[in-house]
Amino acid sequence: MSILAAGPSPFWYLTRGAGTVAMILLTASVVLGILDFSRWRTESWPRFLTDALHRNVSMLALVMVAVHVITTVADGFAPIGLQDSIIPFLSPYRPLWLGLGAISFDLLLAVAVTSALRRHVGYRAWRAVHWGAYACWPLALVHGLGTGSDATSVWMLLLSIACLAAVLIALGWRVSATVPGTPARRLATGALTVAPIALVVWVALGPLAGNWAARAGTPANLLPSSQSASAGTGGGSASGGFQAPFTSRLSGSVHQRSSASGLVSVDLRMKMHGGATGALDVTITGQPLAGGGVAMTQGSVALGPTGSTGLYTGRVVALRGTRILASASSASGTTLQLSIDLSIDQANGTVTGTVQTR
Repeated sequence: MSILAAGPSPFWYLTRGAGTVAMILLTASVVLGILDFSRWRTESWPRFLTDALHRNVSMLALVMVAVHVITTVADGFAPIGLQDSIIPFLSPYRPLWLGLGAISFDLLLAVAVTSALRRHVGYRAWRAVHWGAYACWPLALVHGLGTGSDATSVWMLLLSIACLAAVLIALGWRVSATVPGTPARRLATGALTVAPIALVVWVALGPLAGNWAARAGTPANLLPSSQSASAGTGGGSASGGFQAPFTSRLSGSVHQRSSASGLVSVDLRMKMHGGATGALDVTITGQPLAGGGVAMTQGSVALGPTGSTGLYTGRVVALRGTRILASASSASGTTLQLSIDLSIDQANGTVTGTVQTR
């Protein structure tokens, strides 16, 4: 019997890939821009090649950032709208770190627009915007480390280190070509020393430290159970027939049924034990996957006292493997945010797990 457990949507994979590629291209664009500004060239590599490559890489970076933005909004897992990608610090999801990405995107758009209108805006205006756009690289780097789901992965950390090293080497080479002992050179040398140290300290105390998702501003209903529990304030407030927040054990049965339209529904009928007692029903409907499981198109949830699940009803907000995030409301308007972690025995058609609500 094929059961549940659809993975993340294709948009989730696409937005991660596009963001990573965009970071690599932005790094290449910055390095090429430094070389172009320094008029670097060799006999086999004339300067116009660096200039042309810089323009093309920059435009490709903008395209990948646009793909990253569009797929992030389309994924729908986090409450991120198209306006959040342009107007910084307004998103309910990690507002600071997402806002840095929005500023980076705005700077790239400004460069693209002024480059297209260069003859009309004048060289000085274009040059000023172009210089300001170099800030999009560090903003994008911090944005990726602050919001990216792969930020703590070894490969992502190594990639970030490689990008940082490439830019630092290019800047170091550029600074070494200036007149020794000048205030500008001393300032640049100090910045090249302090900035990477500050970044390393922040990464160690931020993304690599515990409970970063909660500290970064992730909404409570999107947090893993362990982090949402520690982020909560504790203490119980009455929520209909339940004392929230609570954590309960689950046990029950799982059944799968097909419809004439080709959609598959997975029904989970579970009893709650421990922190709160009652019944919890979850139904996941979607397209069957070739490897087993269901790609969810819609989901519903209902819970209440034992023998009745009509007290709270609502919808499944997200499905991540065997973790279900749901929101359920009572007739009085009280809402429970549920985080459900399941272990499914396909052979016996049984399910166990936990449910937590804040």
